[in-house]
Amino acid sequence: MQQPHLMVMGAILAAALLFRIWDPQAIAGLRYVVFDTYQRLAPRTVDPDYPVRIVDIDEASLAKIGQWPWPRTKMAEIIARLKSDGAQVVALDLILAEPDRLSPSAFADLFSDNSELAPLAEKARALPSNDQRLGDVLKGAPVVLGVSGLGIGKPVTEKPKASFVAAGDDPKLFVPGFPNATPLLAVLAQDAAGLGGVNWLPAHDQVVRSVPTLVRLGDELYPGLALEALRVAGGHSTITIKSSGGSGVSAFGQKTGVERVKVGSTILETRGNGELYLRFSNSDPGRYLPAHRILSGAYDPVEVKDRLIFIGSSATGLMDLRATPLEASVPGVEVHAQALEQMLAGSYLRRPAYATGLELSFLLLVGLLVAWLIRRHGPLTAALIGAGAILAIAGLSWTAYANSGVLFDPVYPSLSVLAVYLAGSLFSYVKSEADKNRVRSAFGHYVAPQLVEELAENHDKLKLGGEMREVTLLFSDVRGFSKISERLDAEELIQFVNALFTPLSDIILEEKGTIDKFMGDAVMAFWNAPVRDEAHARQACITALRMTEELDRLNTIWRKEAKVSGEAFQPVRIGIGLNTGDCCVGNVGSPQRFDYSLLGDPVNTASRLESETKGYGVSIIVGERTAELAGEFAFLPIGAIKLKGKDNPESVFALLGDEAVKGRSTFQELVKHQAALLQALDNKNVSGAQKHFKTCKDINWPGLVGLYDHYEAQVTALKSAAQ
Repeated sequence: MQQPHLMVMGAILAAALLFRIWDPQAIAGLRYVVFDTYQRLAPRTVDPDYPVRIVDIDEASLAKIGQWPWPRTKMAEIIARLKSDGAQVVALDLILAEPDRLSPSAFADLFSDNSELAPLAEKARALPSNDQRLGDVLKGAPVVLGVSGLGIGKPVTEKPKASFVAAGDDPKLFVPGFPNATPLLAVLAQDAAGLGGVNWLPAHDQVVRSVPTLVRLGDELYPGLALEALRVAGGHSTITIKSSGGSGVSAFGQKTGVERVKVGSTILETRGNGELYLRFSNSDPGRYLPAHRILSGAYDPVEVKDRLIFIGSSATGLMDLRATPLEASVPGVEVHAQALEQMLAGSYLRRPAYATGLELSFLLLVGLLVAWLIRRHGPLTAALIGAGAILAIAGLSWTAYANSGVLFDPVYPSLSVLAVYLAGSLFSYVKSEADKNRVRSAFGHYVAPQLVEELAENHDKLKLGGEMREVTLLFSDVRGFSKISERLDAEELIQFVNALFTPLSDIILEEKGTIDKFMGDAVMAFWNAPVRDEAHARQACITALRMTEELDRLNTIWRKEAKVSGEAFQPVRIGIGLNTGDCCVGNVGSPQRFDYSLLGDPVNTASRLESETKGYGVSIIVGERTAELAGEFAFLPIGAIKLKGKDNPESVFALLGDEAVKGRSTFQELVKHQAALLQALDNKNVSGAQKHFKTCKDINWPGLVGLYDHYEAQVTALKSAAQ
């Protein structure tokens, strides 16, 4: 029985490998779906000041200046203004292939048969053409003109302005190539500082995901428009290319294509065909300067100075709109602009040559492992290992994208491993799921969801035992609960407690906490057990802040209800203590009845910290180890206090907010003077204590009135002792 299963799994695994090597469009489309989704989830963020700007021939400019094409004198005027205002480079996402039909000589030809106008026609012919006037502006200006390759057209006549140094295989073998091109006017091409290819090759779905850094027109190699703009802006003459077989590029004898392109100190890692895989940001009008504003002078020169400028069009009628992973339609010139932004920032996407090999290796190794596990240890173990491997590659794929912009495909290898598993273990899988459901049904009503899943996967955990682990604990208690219970009958009290603790419990579980127990008006929870969580202190801090925010929302609701019923309203307040330390965690009780809980001194400390919130008048007090692990949060030092049952004082902190709060200048000022106040109190420095106490109180941070009432008593006592 086992041998046919292994044969089926082996055949599926071999077919999966062959299909990936063949890489039909359907499989490539899966990768595009994943990588596009990554971009939509985490698009590139850019400097809102935009070092790259677009002079846009938009609808408003066409309405103000006239239909396209404009006289070349208009383009000359735009370029002259941009150069005068200090633009580093001006790149035209336009093809200037034909003589300007609005030149003086063109008008002279219209009246050549009219003898009365012949003298005027001769004078018109003597005037320089609009193309010549544009060419004069190009002389000495950092301008890049666009060139376009075509399958049909005229042979390429212009020589690239950039020079190339290539190591390894000839890059012309790999980059997009065109036998012909749309020719540029010689009077313009000869004086341009650079010539850059404007072509790109969208995928089958017509979505632009990458731009060529290099193109081949005829037998000549040209840089792409964005790369040429980068070269001209930096004043460089040479572009260095490393391909397979080149120094420092390992290809194991295979012609894998272009690996790196370098301009100055900028190194770009490309796809094998020399294309740069773009990580798009959302389109923003802040990138654009309407062309009519440049021509009228109605713009701030600061918007041009030291920037890299593209000239292109967003007008619908000019037909230069493209789809990207983020948007259905953006101007083509913005794709070039975003490419240049990424070259400058080094924040583009990378699909290394070894990526396919790693994905195939994962598919093969995990597929074989799953097949072996099904035979030796059954489908449950195989499912766990296979699922863990799939989650791992998904997590690594996302991490590589989010942190480094590196693209690895998690979908096809995962689907292939899943197919191997399903082929060999469908019946056992169904039986395993039935067993898990029985465990969930038995424990799901009173055990934390994370523990339920762990018990479902590992039945041997249903026994006594424990382990030492660092955990973060949360104690929360309702302030003045006795007074609240006095004015409510039993049914109303239960309703109140449920209304309060249901949303607070949901928050704990949403933030991956385990609820240990409810104790009347108090709740105890912990993190990093049973499921490990490296960010346990951070999760606990987030939970505490969310609990206080939720209580504010509940108080708003209860205030409105009290107003409607005509009853007096007393806000409900809670105190929260957070502490981190090593505890023994595991199943506590007897073999017949036990709970998953923890034991250790940090538990008592967390409870004591919660009690201290009453005396210090703050909502959340945190121990030193928690504050150390979650240092990105806004912690205000309270000082070293001696907790009940402790011999030595412990440094404690008030948690006032998240990373955004910590970044506020007001908070940083408060922390500075708070530390100085504590120091002055320790040193019995009366004047210093008074000064810093006043500053802290004047800052008037919300929720700290009780805390500074506490310090006021200390300052007053210190002053009295000094007198």
